[in-house]
Amino acid sequence: MSGAGPFEEGRDENRPNRPPRIPMPRTSVEDSGRPLPGLEELAELKDQDTQGEQEKPEDHEEKEAAPLVLEHAVLKSLLGAWALAACSPEEAAAVEEHLGECGGCADEALRLREAVGLLHPPESLDLDPGLRTRVLEHCLGRRPPRIPVPRWAAPYDAETARLDALLQDIGDSEWHTPVRLRWFEGEDTASRRTTVAGVIAHLMSVDGLVAVALGLDDPLGDVTAARPTPAARTEAYWRASHFPPTRSVRAPWREQTHALVRTVSFTGRTSSPGKPVVPYGDFELPLPDAMLDRAFECWVHAEDIAEAVDYPYEPPAPRHLHQMVDLAARMLPLVLAARRQAGLAAPPRARHLVAAGDPGRSLRLEIEGLGGGEWLIPLDSPGAVGSAEHEVAHVALDGVEFCRLAAGHVPPGDAAAGQVGDREAIRDVLYAAASMSRM
Repeated sequence: MSGAGPFEEGRDENRPNRPPRIPMPRTSVEDSGRPLPGLEELAELKDQDTQGEQEKPEDHEEKEAAPLVLEHAVLKSLLGAWALAACSPEEAAAVEEHLGECGGCADEALRLREAVGLLHPPESLDLDPGLRTRVLEHCLGRRPPRIPVPRWAAPYDAETARLDALLQDIGDSEWHTPVRLRWFEGEDTASRRTTVAGVIAHLMSVDGLVAVALGLDDPLGDVTAARPTPAARTEAYWRASHFPPTRSVRAPWREQTHALVRTVSFTGRTSSPGKPVVPYGDFELPLPDAMLDRAFECWVHAEDIAEAVDYPYEPPAPRHLHQMVDLAARMLPLVLAARRQAGLAAPPRARHLVAAGDPGRSLRLEIEGLGGGEWLIPLDSPGAVGSAEHEVAHVALDGVEFCRLAAGHVPPGDAAAGQVGDREAIRDVLYAAASMSRM
């Protein structure tokens, strides 16, 4: 190395006129021979720096962005993006300022905002009705129960649990919300007004028919020793109450549902098929069918309560709904025969019953969607078996729509049914389906 100074190593030999890459040290004021500034001079310098900062606020604060100036056509084209909240802040500000001046664009923006609301309808806060079933199946797959719930009692177990969850969510005052129970009698609809608590009292009264058949305590006690019809039991319970039912009715109803599920789980393993029989006053049902009937009514009245308190409620799980539809399809011939005896349906066609063993005419009932399937309904004899060879009519209904028809919530004339074939037979079957309803 040459004897260059300590900072000459940083020079660029190719460009000798350039300053050194490493800057030279700054000269101190003490080495300049000048007098040091006093305190007053330092204060003046500080004031000058402060004034300089105040005079240039743009060095410390951001300048406000100038508002966008857009043409009417451009602003109108941005309305869709604005309704979807997809505009930039500047564009959104320009559109909103324009909406205060242009009535046409304001009306269009309102319509677009309403359309966006339809794209995101409010969803039910309830859990998926099939979630409970899937969770139970997963748990039972790992450890099967020692005494399983019978398949025909599973819908009752699920529907009472769903209704109990609904009751858990409503407030004290909502137990007195008016509820109108609806059903179908003869050729017209009927109704009875009660409250949410009154509906639970009604369910407990009718469930008592199954409880008595199983040897459990009757919730009515000695009020109705003769065990009349479900409607009469309910009226007797309401009359015997000193005060209108309140939320206190939930606890005995809930205990009764648990007792029924436990008891039928034992009874389903030891009793013979169809035993015991549950009397409904003017007819009887085997225990499995009675439990399905109670599950169906629990769901229907849960919807009545949910509608009264403005609460979202979903239909049953598809396989449970299928069991309910199957029960209604099997009961249709008996109900149709009863309507004939009362003069409310056309008589059977005797020409189809000439040959021994001839099943007579049949109607094909096709259920679509949830609980779907097909059933051949005998029209001329309640004890016959439907036959595709003698099919005279075909009716197609949605599963939930058919159940609401059977519950008396949809008039037969308003049922959205696809109909082909004998119109008289179709009318008789639709009216018979509605006649299965009761309070």
